[in-house]
Amino acid sequence: MIKITQQEALEYHQNPRPGKISVIPTKPLVSQRDLSLAYTPGVAQPVLAIDKQPEKVYSYTSKGNLVGVISNGTAILGLGDRGALASKPVMEGKSVLFKKFADIDVFDIEIDCRDPDELIRIIAALAPTFGGINLEDIKSPECFKIESELIKRLEIPVFHDDQHGTAIILSAGLLNALELIRKKLTDIKVVFSGAGAAGVACADQLVALGIPREHIWMCDIAGLIYNGRKEDMFPEKAKYAQGEQSATLADALDGADVFIGLSAANVVSPAMLLRMRSDPVVFAMANPDPEIPYELAKATRPDAIVATGRSDYPNQINNVLGFPFIFRGALDVRARVINPAMKLAASQSLAQLAKEPVPAEVLKAYQVDHLEFGRDYIVPKALDRRVCLWVAPAVAWAAMESSAAQIALSMDDYRRSLAERLLI
Repeated sequence: MIKITQQEALEYHQNPRPGKISVIPTKPLVSQRDLSLAYTPGVAQPVLAIDKQPEKVYSYTSKGNLVGVISNGTAILGLGDRGALASKPVMEGKSVLFKKFADIDVFDIEIDCRDPDELIRIIAALAPTFGGINLEDIKSPECFKIESELIKRLEIPVFHDDQHGTAIILSAGLLNALELIRKKLTDIKVVFSGAGAAGVACADQLVALGIPREHIWMCDIAGLIYNGRKEDMFPEKAKYAQGEQSATLADALDGADVFIGLSAANVVSPAMLLRMRSDPVVFAMANPDPEIPYELAKATRPDAIVATGRSDYPNQINNVLGFPFIFRGALDVRARVINPAMKLAASQSLAQLAKEPVPAEVLKAYQVDHLEFGRDYIVPKALDRRVCLWVAPAVAWAAMESSAAQIALSMDDYRRSLAERLLI
């Protein structure tokens, strides 16, 4: 396990210069001619061209490779509502990951606004700047309305990663886990602990994969989501109501095949795991401490496939396997949205990549001698540079097939260009 002290983290963010990102010009600016081209009078020409033909903005500006990472700081990582200003280190971190893993430029924008309607208005007004918008760390249930309204209003992809990122990676892992234990999507019982943004989006993705909605049992801090429950309900959660009376998480886990935790540390006991069926799949993803410690889960159920959100255990469900490459594919075909077909394509491509031989450079990065598809390796590692070559083309192809794309690409040429771009 990697130990990081508070002082190390603060030093990293402060030195040699504060923050984690900067803006680098892409054109020379060393002569009077350069200055005239970059600004006045030369800049007038692209302005006039874009005014006449708006799509030219993709030819003459950085819009097509620029994502806005936008938050109001009301649900920061595992830290809760800390406000817009305190969210900036996280948004800068997200920006670094976009650039490092997929060569996507980012402006992080922290908006001091808690009113959903006003936030929608502000983000929509900012949209001309960007080729796509990644919403981040916005609390539930407001995040559902904010994302859905922006998708309706804008002609660029809008993606709330706290919802869909987790769902896409989780689905990839679950597809492979079920293959290993020889269980079918249509036959399993799935129990959730956590019914916020990530929980609801994960359940939606599982339904899209083919798991019957009636096989999903969702619990929150008050217990089972059941028909007629009044406390702490909203429509996105209510659609997963099961039964007519309250029940505990322990009751729900009786006879379950899959547990998905997106809630809080230590809410699952060994006795609860023992109520699950043979070869249980346990995705305990609360961070930094999972719903049940990894070692305890394995000791209690040696037959379990266990995944967490942590990098120091096998099977990390990490959003960085998704959002950079999903946006890469969406931007490169100028998609209007990131739709369900594109999300499924991302999940399926990740699942397939986990079955490929693992390169030596990945083994070296994780200081291991061997990785092979199996119970301790159901999703690719976050530092596997091949992920972009698998996920981005899959997303781009799905966008074209589902009519979300505005331009068409040859997939062979596209893969080659990605490899050259990322030096893979």
